[in-house]
Amino acid sequence: MAKDEKWGIANIYSSFNNTIITVTDITGAETISQWSGGKVVRADRQQASPFAAMAAATRIADDAKEKGFVGLHIKVRAPGGNGPRSPGPGAQIPHDGTGRPGGKRGRRV
Repeated sequence: MAKDEKWGIANIYSSFNNTIITVTDITGAETISQWSGGKVVRADRQQASPFAAMAAATRIADDAKEKGFVGLHIKVRAPGGNGPRSPGPGAQIPHDGTGRPGGKRGRRV
């Protein structure tokens, strides 16, 4: 690894209402970029969706490359505390694939 390579930390907070991604330097002292699901989608109900998380992640990656970062360590966090221990849907990769045959109302017999 070269001495001039800059690495950062991507902190992903994924609740069931929103997904927030923050990139800091390796010490965690300076924030490089911050994006959330609410900044990239129009409807409030889509803030926590995997699509919003991917859109925010691409913007984060562009910002990090622009500032000269070559890699990111990723930390995923759930709400915790008194809330759910599992991260929200923004921490998941979309894997819905194609729809079932039969359409929205099912097979009509």
